Amino acid sequence: MAEYKLEVTTGNMKFAGTLDHIHATLFGTQGQSERTELDKIGFNTLSGTTRTYTIQTTASLGKLLLLKVEKDPFFILPEDQWFCSKVVAATPEGDAVLFPCYRWISRGELVELRGGNAVKVFEEDHPLLTDHRNKELITKKDLYQWAITDEKIPHHIQYMDIAELPAEVQYSLSRKQDFRFTKGLAGVELLFKGMAGSTEQWESFENIKDIFCCEKTPMSEYVAEHWMEDDFFGYQFLNGTNPMKMERCSELPPNFAVTEEMVKPFLQEGSSLKKEMEKGNIFLCDQKIMDKIPTREYEGEHLQTASGFCLFYMNPENKLMPIAIQLHQEPSEQNPIFLPSDSETDWLLAKIFVKSVDTLIYQIVCHLMGTHFLAEVFAVAALRSFPVIHPLYKFLIPHFRFTLHINTLGRTTLVGPKGSLSTSTLGYEGVIEIIRRGLSEMTYSSLCLPENITARGLDSVSNFYYRDDGMKLWNIINSFVRKVVAHYYRSDGDVVKDTELQDWISEIFTHGFLANNLGGFPTRFNTVEEVVKFITMLIFTVTAQHAALNNGQFDFISWMPNGPLLTRKPPPTTKGQSSIQTILDTFPNVGETVTFAAQAVVLSHKYSDTVLLGAYTDELFQEPALKQTIKEFQADLCGLTDTIAERNAKLELAYTYLRPTEIENSVTI
Repeated sequence: MAEYKLEVTTGNMKFAGTLDHIHATLFGTQGQSERTELDKIGFNTLSGTTRTYTIQTTASLGKLLLLKVEKDPFFILPEDQWFCSKVVAATPEGDAVLFPCYRWISRGELVELRGGNAVKVFEEDHPLLTDHRNKELITKKDLYQWAITDEKIPHHIQYMDIAELPAEVQYSLSRKQDFRFTKGLAGVELLFKGMAGSTEQWESFENIKDIFCCEKTPMSEYVAEHWMEDDFFGYQFLNGTNPMKMERCSELPPNFAVTEEMVKPFLQEGSSLKKEMEKGNIFLCDQKIMDKIPTREYEGEHLQTASGFCLFYMNPENKLMPIAIQLHQEPSEQNPIFLPSDSETDWLLAKIFVKSVDTLIYQIVCHLMGTHFLAEVFAVAALRSFPVIHPLYKFLIPHFRFTLHINTLGRTTLVGPKGSLSTSTLGYEGVIEIIRRGLSEMTYSSLCLPENITARGLDSVSNFYYRDDGMKLWNIINSFVRKVVAHYYRSDGDVVKDTELQDWISEIFTHGFLANNLGGFPTRFNTVEEVVKFITMLIFTVTAQHAALNNGQFDFISWMPNGPLLTRKPPPTTKGQSSIQTILDTFPNVGETVTFAAQAVVLSHKYSDTVLLGAYTDELFQEPALKQTIKEFQADLCGLTDTIAERNAKLELAYTYLRPTEIENSVTI
């Protein structure tokens, strides 16, 4: 007789245990065990527990290949899902084989787990495993299918409702409860104050401060006090929610009608626009992506939005100052250049329209499409192309946690015809159109931070903390990825013959980048270096980039005047006609404002089951070298956290969004 000891671990989360009957069958190179019930009373009823069971066989099974787990009902009770974290099988020969699971198992479900080290497709050495691998991918391609909402935006998972999603990609119960509680609490406060659904207009800036009395941060309070100031306006284009759309300007666009005489008073004494351009001190935000974009109908008329230019000057105090604004692309008498020397309300109104457009571009193009939609494409392609034993599945799956859930939810509540973004200036058709335009302009280089920063001419601009912290993170992630990829791909030849890897990048190119051959996106991998670069970009996008764009939403835009998603009046066409009342009439009404503010609360909330960058809570790798590499990665992230803390201690406004302790390991919200 031979005995195999199974250490079975239940997930450390709410209701992870089960009372149902669990059966296990082991498969090895020399045979299989009997189907054995793991028969201790109250099997894994408690979360976070590990119990040991014995499977007896007449002889050794040889090298363990597979573990089959089945779950049958205990009497007639409601569905009782079980979250199995892992099973470790101790063999008679003294080996310990890890079978990672980390998924919910439903009643009547049969799950086959692969054990041992990660294996690429061309390394399989047993017919049973080859057959299992092929069947697994067939099943997953059926379970995770592509759907097309629009031919010109990234494709997505086929499920239309979060209840339809496979249990393994849904929110945990604790996240679902936390999410509902946060959303409900914000709604109750606003309802209690009589703000939710109100069609009243704001009577003063001061009234807007009453939206959230309990939900405040040091930064949100700072924004409410300083949002009108030019230097803070400029600061946000470097370190606010959208550090992605400003670039160095060496020559004015021909359709930007600003002149030397207009801006000379705002430059260093004795200097000129030309000289400051030569010094690299002039910057431009061009909002042409909004030109002639569809907008929604509001009170019987179509809304209007800006689509012009904002010119900035980095002054001798290293403050980025706006010095000229043109609100539309084509110059005309009805499209004046607004200047800091104009009346206070004229200048403020021009800045409000620039920030409103910037917030729309940020939310829809940079944040939603540039992180959420891409993360979903990366995830669905991986689920369809990689079996769970593939090294890149083990490496990447923690970075896709909850992404399909939040995106499926967001397609209804955020970007659907009745979603909150559809109540913005753009409306549903405008939202879809700007996504189309954003994707058509996206390039591989724009997703790779070092190339993006250089292309925009921002390598040396002062006080650019997003760049400083982001570049350090990029390098740390790149070093980590290089070690992991090199462990599994010893040569370029290994890359070329990994057909599952090639299928993965092909699906991403087809369904994410829509086969855009002009964007520089890879269509296949030929070298180890190409794999390293792409996976570095992927991990940076779904962790650091998402954190930089998502986590400051409440800080910067819960104070609606700093970036209104809805402007009810058209951009001004003349100077000298505005007043404070003009600005208040331009803002969304009370009910519209609090709807957007409540969304910022939910999306910026820190949830209890957050997994931070570097915290690989699921034990997917058995190889000691990989475990050591993860420890080194975590140490590098800790070092960066300390470096950022030292820097922030010296700043009036701390930049915290790229601290590793603030970055989730995946797009979950």
